Amino acid sequence: MSTNLKALGVATTILTGFVLGGSVTAYAEESESKVVGGSYNSNAMIQFEPASDISTPPTDPTEPGKEDPNTGKPVEPGPEDPTTEDGKPGKGTPGPLSIDFASSLNFGTQEITSTDQIYKVAPQKFSNRTKPEGPNYVQVTDGRGSDAGWSLQVKQESQFMSTKNKVLTGAEIRFTNGQVNTASASPKPSIVESSFALTIKEDGTGVAKTIMSAKTEEGSGTYVLAFGDDDSAADSIELFVPGSTTKYADKYSTSITWTLTDVPGIAD
Repeated sequence: MSTNLKALGVATTILTGFVLGGSVTAYAEESESKVVGGSYNSNAMIQFEPASDISTPPTDPTEPGKEDPNTGKPVEPGPEDPTTEDGKPGKGTPGPLSIDFASSLNFGTQEITSTDQIYKVAPQKFSNRTKPEGPNYVQVTDGRGSDAGWSLQVKQESQFMSTKNKVLTGAEIRFTNGQVNTASASPKPSIVESSFALTIKEDGTGVAKTIMSAKTEEGSGTYVLAFGDDDSAADSIELFVPGSTTKYADKYSTSITWTLTDVPGIAD
């Protein structure tokens, strides 16, 4: 009897082993027949629209987008402008295609003379900038998102006039060392007048001149046409006054109009 029980125990043990072994084999075969994990695709999107009617602020003319390392603030023209009535720089135009800033030109206080003279412009003054003075400039932004191109014109409305309506006959504003600066990856406007003079007709009115123009697929983003750099700022815009012109002890001024249109530059 004891022998039979021992034999049964062995047999039971062997049988149990076979049952467990059979279960492991079945589970492995079942797992291999199914897809484990897999992949799933989700989506991401963003949609852009033309810039709002809020004006784009002026930027550093030599390094657009640069902030002052000492203050961490954006570079700004000003805070004073002696050529305006309120003594402050003008504000840019609103909209996705805008003129953000254009320097006023200050040729200082000069002594009356009877010889031909060339007077140099004062550099543009800045706040929040390591160098407080730099080139005079005009800044344009195209935020339409269309790569459609644009054109910038400048016009002196009339000859310099004193407060008593005396004309500074023959006076001529001359621009040199024009260069385009940008932080944008879009191609720079390929049509640029680096040197030009503002023309006054015999009737006393000015002539509009295209000085910077972007062809299609150019000029998206913010662009600065700077006249000179930090070193040549004071030598890049000048006022010629003939010695033969009668000058009065008075302040003379004129208005300069910058006009931006959606007309693209003409391909060569």
